[in-house]
Amino acid sequence: MTIKIGNKTVGSNKPAYIISEIGINHNGDLDLCKKLIRLSKEACVDAVKFQKRTLNVVYSKEELDKYRESPFGTKNGDLKKALEFEKEEYDEIDKLCAELDLDWTCSCWDENSLDFLTKYKPKFIKIASASLTDKNLLKKHVETNVPIILSTGMSTMKQIEEALKILGTKNTILLHCTSTYPGKTDELNLKVIQTLKNNFNVPIGYSGHETGIATSVCAVALGACVIERHLTLDRSSWGSDQSASLEPNGLKRLVRDIRDFETALGDGKKVVYDTEKPIIEKLRRVKDF
Repeated sequence: MTIKIGNKTVGSNKPAYIISEIGINHNGDLDLCKKLIRLSKEACVDAVKFQKRTLNVVYSKEELDKYRESPFGTKNGDLKKALEFEKEEYDEIDKLCAELDLDWTCSCWDENSLDFLTKYKPKFIKIASASLTDKNLLKKHVETNVPIILSTGMSTMKQIEEALKILGTKNTILLHCTSTYPGKTDELNLKVIQTLKNNFNVPIGYSGHETGIATSVCAVALGACVIERHLTLDRSSWGSDQSASLEPNGLKRLVRDIRDFETALGDGKKVVYDTEKPIIEKLRRVKDF
């Protein structure tokens, strides 16, 4: 099973499609955001991703008015507003990603945000784990006719099945995910990648929030065709997602190790390489057959 994302084919026996999740790690700073985009390109990822919300739709007034101290004020709404990019910022993001030949998209948490994103003609649209049970939002995504990548954190197999009934299987990729930040190694449950592959006729990937890179490489070895990891300049930075993110060198190593694994995997045909032939002459005492 494969799906086209732009000019790339994603799925079985294809190179993993790697997404750098910048999300809200820009902390509302466009210059920092651009730096993270450029660092993502240097790491040779395929795409960068952000998060888009219409605050008064996604959150109640009571939620926005709750006390929450941050660099932006003392209310939860002060924080949410500061982290939310609008048209001016996304125009700059779109321009830079075009210059870098880098796909970009958002996870849209409401219908208005999805309408906003589709004006930029994204190569794919991400649905966050938190939105997996939002039937109307899922239906709205289907209407875009754009490839969909759906994270499955916090979800049961039954809920995933119901979501796929709405989204369909022709243009959908599922990502195994555990929605803790950072993720605990004993809760990553990477075998679920195989469970999803066995139960659903769609490409399967992995969205990781763990601190290291080895388990994400293992996800590719288990069949994940998409890998999504958060990126930050510094894991100790202020922000809710920073500690669950990779720093630039970590992202570079992740991409390198995934590509090395894909190269090392080979084609499965047992051959004697030309580089082995001198070793045969040197080490084999008897060649009876």
